[in-house]
Parts: sequence; C-alpha cells; structure tokens
Amino acid sequence: MATTDNNSYKEKRKKSSEFKNREDYLEHELSIMNFKRWKVHLPFRDFHIELEDWVPALAATIGKVVMVTAMVAAFAAQFGLSAEFVAKNVRYELLIAGGIFVIIFSAILNPRANLAGTHGPMIPLIPIIAAAGGHPLALGILIGVFGLTLSITKGGSKLMALTGVGVRGGLLIYLGAVGLIGQISKLESWASNVNASTVSFVVIGVTIIIYAYLARIKKRWLAIPLCSAIAGLIAFSMGVDFQFSTKPGLPHMNPFWWWGENTGWQLGWPDFGHFVAVIPFAILAVAMWSPDYLGHRVFQELNYPKKAKKVLMDVDDTMTVASIRQVVGTFLGGGNIASSWGTYMIPAAIAKRPIPGGAILTALLCVLAAIFGYPMDLAMWEPVLRVALIVGVFLPLLEAGMQMIKEHNDSLSAGTCIFACAFVNPVFGWALTMLLDNLGLIGDRDRAKGLSLKEKLIIPGIMFIVCVVSLALVGQLPGIPGIF
Repeated sequence: MATTDNNSYKEKRKKSSEFKNREDYLEHELSIMNFKRWKVHLPFRDFHIELEDWVPALAATIGKVVMVTAMVAAFAAQFGLSAEFVAKNVRYELLIAGGIFVIIFSAILNPRANLAGTHGPMIPLIPIIAAAGGHPLALGILIGVFGLTLSITKGGSKLMALTGVGVRGGLLIYLGAVGLIGQISKLESWASNVNASTVSFVVIGVTIIIYAYLARIKKRWLAIPLCSAIAGLIAFSMGVDFQFSTKPGLPHMNPFWWWGENTGWQLGWPDFGHFVAVIPFAILAVAMWSPDYLGHRVFQELNYPKKAKKVLMDVDDTMTVASIRQVVGTFLGGGNIASSWGTYMIPAAIAKRPIPGGAILTALLCVLAAIFGYPMDLAMWEPVLRVALIVGVFLPLLEAGMQMIKEHNDSLSAGTCIFACAFVNPVFGWALTMLLDNLGLIGDRDRAKGLSLKEKLIIPGIMFIVCVVSLALVGQLPGIPGIF
C-alpha cells in the first residue's frame, strides 16, 4: 500500500492484538512503513521497536565483536602489536562505528541502508597487504573512495539486477555450506585443544534439534540467542572453563594517538607509496561488496511480504554508508574494513523486522559491550561464537540458496557458480557465472535474449576483468604468483 506522508505510518498502524498471530502483525508493519532516502526518521513516528528487534541486535553485537577482533588481530600480528592494542581498537570500533555511526545513518537518516559491518573475506588478505607495504589508513581511504564511486554511479544495484536467480542461489549455497563446515571444524578443533572433544558433539547435536524445532514452529528468529545461550550453558556444565577477563574502560579517542609514530598503530601517517601499494586490495574489497550485498537483500525479499517495497535494503545507499563509515572510522584510528553487516541483516530479515529498530538496539549493545568489556569475553567464547554464526548466518544462507533453485536452468547456473567459487573464491565465481549467465551460455536463455548488449556483455565483462585482474595482482588466482 502506497504512502504519501510522514504521518501515514501512525495512521495505518494497528495493535498486535488486532491480528490473528504475531507474523501477520509484523508483516502488516513492514507493508505500511515508508522509509525515504536521506530524510530524518524517528522512532514511534516512522517505525516502532519490537521484541523481535533484540534478535538481530544480539546477533549483530556478537558478530561485530568477533569479526572486528579477527580483523584487528590479523593487522596486529603483521605489525607486531600486542593483544592489549587489539582489545583497545575493538572497543574503539564498537563505540564509534558500531554505536554512534549506526544510529545516525541506518536508524535516522536512511533506514534503507544496512548497517556497516565487517568485510570478513578480506581477513586472509591482510598478511599480503602488510607484506606489500600497505598502510591500514591508506587502505581504508581508498576503499571509501572506490565505494563511493560505485554507489554514486548506481553500480551496486545494477550489478544486483544483472545477477540471475541461479547465480544468486549458487553463491548463497556455496557461502552457506563452506561457512557451516568451517565453523563446525573450528568448534571441534577448539574442543580438542581444551581436552573436551565430547562438548562439540553435544553442542552441535543439541543445536540441530533446537534449530529444527524452531523452524517447524516458524520461530527461527529465536535461533541465535536461544542456541547460543544453550551452547554456552552446555559447555560450562560439561566442565569447560570460562572466565571474564576484559575489564571496564574506554579506549583512546584521539586519532593522532592512534596514528602516531610510537603510539597506537606505530606507523605514523601514510605517504604516497602506501596508497599505491593498496590500490589492488582496495579495488578487490569493493568488487567483493556486490555479491555480499546481494545475499543480504535476498533474505529480505524471501521473508518480507511482496508489498513491503519501501523497507527493502537499498544496495547503493548501503555502499554509500559503508564507504563513509570506512573513511571516517579508519581516519579516527579503527582497524575495521567495512561491508554490509550480515550478522544483523540475515536475522533481521528472518524475524521480519526492518532495519532501524534493531539498529538502535545494536548501537546500544555495542556501546555497552565496549564500556563494560565483559560482554566481549562472552561473545568471543568459542561455543557461543560458533553456534551464533552457524544458526545466524551460514545455515540461513544455505537454506535461502536452496529455496531459490526451482528451475532446471537455474540449477545449471547454480552448479557452475559453486564450481567456480570452489576453484578460486566467491568473487571470481560470481563474476564469471554472471557473465556466462547473461550471455546465455548457461542458465535461462530466454532471460539472456531480453538483455541489451550492455547488460549482456559490457557490464558483466568489465566486472569480470576487474575482478580477475585484482585477484591476479594480489596472488589470489591458483598457480599465478601475485605482483604485490
């Protein structure tokens, strides 16, 4: 139902008691909201905060602590920085980018822009970036510049529109399956290292049963907090030791301290050579955004009612927010590389909630976790962390990909995408199969016939070349040594 003014949401809103069930109420809420780009939105006037909003908020906070820690720790290992530095920098990111930034951009100014999270696929490249003479500040600035260029030209939404159903499904299946296997392996390895191998078996077994039951009663949005809490309780009750170690406090708030010669990163400010060294990595980071953002938008499309068009994530605006957050956060001293916040968007879509309500709660939890410190320890405890990622990110990714593959032609595109992803990585797989699919060499040939030359060859071809060249420069193509 179309809306025409800011008061229309309040006028059309109904109490939850007026609906047969909670799901009908949540879908009605989504259908009457009318978020606008770069306008002021206020709680209770343009949206409400519901109980379900706590689910993506909790998942996002756990994911944020974990992913930023992994990112900063990877940088710290290359530059010889201490674990104390990592803890301080993670706190800094939670306060600045995880708290204040989220409220301003994704809750108030543009609720159709997903929160700016962490670019997980870039973590394995950090040793290469450091070896090439890269500087975190130079990298962050260039990612922001390239990302803004792509968002301003509407390149993100165009690439999303040119990605066929089969390619989307194959990408999601690959990401979900690989991530799921990886998390289970890491949990088993951790349990073995603490001499409690049985713990991983029991935790995963109980998680499977609970998740299946929640799916049956259509309460999967409860999976993250419930399964994570039970996993932690099981591990603790089976004798695995857990202690709080991060004390309350605040990090340094001065950018000049972070980018000093003998303080913070101990690298000083970057010079021209540092910017040259990180160019291919910055291009690759932004090239990876499109498939990442595509996967998050798909979850909304699969779980929201068809008429809830005004609350769907805008890919280009999300790129804009991630780019701005990247430049600002890095300049202030943060070590995060930004992307669309998957551990927020996926559970929010499953819970049938729009972006802004949970964004406010996420910001609140991030700030509290940073100040008190102890929640960071709990979120990073292996059984809690692994189960949260399994049920909150990778299982839903796998399921969503499987739901999308309904036609034989789509299954061919999906299979090729999975093959190409496994051969190199998801960026290569997405770029190659998008090109082949749009040319009509795989997938739906009737769809390919309806595309223009620009949509069929020029745009997908340029994207494929950019991805392949970037991957080659940084040594990510099998058997081809990198230049950097």
